[in-house]
Amino acid sequence: MIRPAARADLDHLPGIEVAAGEAFRALGMDAVADDAPPTVEELAAYQVDGRAWVATDPAGRPVGYALALELDGGAHLEQVTVHPAAAGRRIGAALIDAVDRWAAGRGAVWLTLTTFADVPWNAPYYERLGFRAMAAETLPAGLRAIREHEGANGLDAWPRVAMRRPVGGAG
Repeated sequence: MIRPAARADLDHLPGIEVAAGEAFRALGMDAVADDAPPTVEELAAYQVDGRAWVATDPAGRPVGYALALELDGGAHLEQVTVHPAAAGRRIGAALIDAVDRWAAGRGAVWLTLTTFADVPWNAPYYERLGFRAMAAETLPAGLRAIREHEGANGLDAWPRVAMRRPVGGAG
């Protein structure tokens, strides 16, 4: 089930992030795997503003989450993470669809994200969901600032890309 995140969910989300990050080690991306997960306080800012969603198992425990921002007059998928034990069940797609509905409710035309270009569960996955790569020179100011921040934090050690799809344009 996908639902807005509750305060009680937030303690579970950093562990989901750490578990999901381990997959990057197989690609030689240890720095990504070792990156600290968001803190409960950082997550709370999204939750309080209604910009955080969780996917839960039948017992109601979070197994994935998504975070969103309002950016450049549209919506930006800041994070989507699914615990590896729950992978392969279209949970990530369902979380993205929840963000898409939120974006539609705000009149957003585009849903954007940034991701690793060559990681199979990143850009190729998002392409299957209707996202398309954006040329760097076409990025609006807010998205350009996110990419610059990512570069300053070392994420450009691997190819990255900004992507977008029309709101309501699920693949």
